[in-house]
Amino acid sequence: MIEESTTPTEPMLQVDQLVKHFPVPQSLWGLLTRRKAAMVRAVDNVSFSIEKGEVLALVGESGCGKTTIARTVIGLEKPTSGQIIFNGHLVDVVARQQHPEFAPLEPGSPGTPEQKVLPFVSLRRLHQKAQMIFQDPYESLDPRATIFDIVAEGLEVNGLARKRSERVEKVQRALDEAGLRPAEDYFWRYPHELSGGQRQRVVIAGAMVMEPDLIVADEPVSMLDVSIRADILNLLRQMRNQRGVSILFITHDMGTVAYFADRVAVMYLGRIVEIGPTRQVLQNPLHPYTQALLSVVPVPNPRLRRKRVILQGETPNPIHIPLYCRFQPRCPRAFERCTLADPSLMQPVRNVSGAVSGGEQHQAACFLLE
Repeated sequence: MIEESTTPTEPMLQVDQLVKHFPVPQSLWGLLTRRKAAMVRAVDNVSFSIEKGEVLALVGESGCGKTTIARTVIGLEKPTSGQIIFNGHLVDVVARQQHPEFAPLEPGSPGTPEQKVLPFVSLRRLHQKAQMIFQDPYESLDPRATIFDIVAEGLEVNGLARKRSERVEKVQRALDEAGLRPAEDYFWRYPHELSGGQRQRVVIAGAMVMEPDLIVADEPVSMLDVSIRADILNLLRQMRNQRGVSILFITHDMGTVAYFADRVAVMYLGRIVEIGPTRQVLQNPLHPYTQALLSVVPVPNPRLRRKRVILQGETPNPIHIPLYCRFQPRCPRAFERCTLADPSLMQPVRNVSGAVSGGEQHQAACFLLE
């Protein structure tokens, strides 16, 4: 038996108190009167981490902030506040915003004590080691570029393969690993000549050719036929197992989560309401919202089906999120305290059904758990 090391390791990605607000466009009268613009609170104080080689699934209904988190983590959106730490380095956008005195450490530079503790990584370097797979393979590929040019673009932009022979070798290996074989048959094709599944494999090849440490996959199978979804998920799993790549997997499909993820974080209206190991969350959901999501997942065995929980009411306006529990207007088990304060993530003693919860890493934001 191989003994596991007890030395704590640094997370591949750490997100601390991330906030992202979007200003609402003002009318002419609002601009003339200098009225303060309203803000859509898309992401509201979210924290999580991803270990090396781990798959964390971010789950929730449309509009809860999953894609905003993905775009902010990858550097496509500037966070309002919070920290994004990649391999122990603050992401450049965050570092410059919160710590303007910091400067990139030059090779051989002693730096200040603060810089030694908290150096930051530029967006250029981040984009070399963190890649994103978008939801729509039909829109994420340039229709005027060949498959070879699409996959090789990251290498050329970052100067990672200056010789053409080296680029050809890397692109060929990436396409082969993505399941497009023989790779040479796809070099000079265009996206419109490929099926949806083949296009998504091209997107994955374009990400893996950079040999990233982190992949952010924003619902990578939702636009594909059911028959090929498992192939794409198996491909991502193979990449994780062979290369130790960490994956932030964004989805609304709880069935996919059960098959693919190590841990799951459930989001509601810009905030994580439950997080924990996948098996524990699926078998013993702690939060009423997670229970509602799981209750409508199809189960082949009728004896294992849960009683359906149909949520009533409307989701609160993300511009005017209540100061109390944001799920209270739709919660079937809300009580008086839910209208007085906003619960934070806690390790419960019992879940909302009265059963003892399992696992120290399983947390939820609900007063019923106290």
